[in-house]
Amino acid sequence: MPVTPRPVSRLRPPSRTSAVLRQPGPARRRTTRIVDDTAVRLARHGPVLLRWSVGLVFLWFGVLKLFPGTSPAEAVAVRAATRMTFGVLPADAVAPLLALMETAVGVGLLTGLLLRLTLAVFFCHMAGVFLALVLLADEMWQDGFLVPTMEGQYIVKNVVLVAAGLVVAAGERNRAARSRRHRPHPCPGP
Repeated sequence: MPVTPRPVSRLRPPSRTSAVLRQPGPARRRTTRIVDDTAVRLARHGPVLLRWSVGLVFLWFGVLKLFPGTSPAEAVAVRAATRMTFGVLPADAVAPLLALMETAVGVGLLTGLLLRLTLAVFFCHMAGVFLALVLLADEMWQDGFLVPTMEGQYIVKNVVLVAAGLVVAAGERNRAARSRRHRPHPCPGP
């Protein structure tokens, strides 16, 4: 039985016009350079921009909670926190404490002062927020686990804030590691 050789490629060779289209012109090179420069700047400053934006949200919502009745999430937050503390903290004490904590996290993220402590408080707060999905399950879910109520949606979307917080924490860790590498050794050699 004779063996026929297989064709090397079933693709057509590129035409002249497609080769011309792939060659970057001055406008395309300029656009590519602008996009690349912007990407580099965003990569460098992204954690700071996230820190400021999350800080602004926390400051804003924390200040709202300082004025009873102005925050739409206040009632849910108070009920959840009261259950988390097994009623040790009364509802009238929980609201101002939450407001102060959120405001402090906002100020810490905006200024960058005591950032590690601020991030620790932020992540503890977020854990408490997500715990409300379990503690107040009858208010958070409708028709089963995957269909959140409006209050449940308000809490679930905080996963974006947690992701932003993780990026900020990683950026802070990288910044601290860089500063340790560039710090002079405390015991210079002979």
